[in-house]
Amino acid sequence: MEGYASLWGVADLNGDVVHRGAFADSLAKTGPEGVRMLWQHDGREVIGRWERICEDERGLFVEGVIADWSGQARMAQAVCKAGAVDGLSIGFRTAKARKQGRLRVLSGVALWEVSVVTFPACPGARLRLA
Repeated sequence: MEGYASLWGVADLNGDVVHRGAFADSLAKTGPEGVRMLWQHDGREVIGRWERICEDERGLFVEGVIADWSGQARMAQAVCKAGAVDGLSIGFRTAKARKQGRLRVLSGVALWEVSVVTFPACPGARLRLA
């Protein structure tokens, strides 16, 4: 599966706007193997692994595999394959940000995880099965 976990310059439902380059330092330190693939941001539900994470002209692109090692992972595979769940969402610590009106503009982000979710905070953060 692949998709965009974050989009540049788009305000999410929490009022966060991510700038291009915000993930660069974090990804240089951890690579994709340092970023967990979770189900619905639940740290107990690792459902697969990210094989590629990169910034491109649109946003934070991710590519990975949902495993079959647990009941939850198999369920995640099934609902994604059926098209019932297609959201992606990031779990992070803010490294650098500034306020711009009601928005928080993120220019530095320590990325911890990218989750497969039912309702993404960034409505355009979606996955597709490759």
